[in-house]
Amino acid sequence: MKKSDQDAGTIAALMLRFKEYRLPRAKRLLKKVEGGAILSDEDIQFLKRVYTDGRNSQPLVKRNPEYHELVTRALDLYTEIITTGLENEKNRS
Repeated sequence: MKKSDQDAGTIAALMLRFKEYRLPRAKRLLKKVEGGAILSDEDIQFLKRVYTDGRNSQPLVKRNPEYHELVTRALDLYTEIITTGLENEKNRS
């Protein structure tokens, strides 16, 4: 199987996971922290999984630069969640 065919299948699976699971959860987390809540242990584990998967997907994105902007925007969303969650945690102390 050619690398481009393999990449296409992987990208399709990642896009489906992002659309159906990760993006909706990220939106809920953003709303949660924007409301002043702190991140739960489960939320933090989710964000760690996303981070790990993102690092593991870097070669795929390098080979398929048309997805770079989408990945960057998703990372910005996760960064906003983490930053706001940390600010909420500091404000509670």
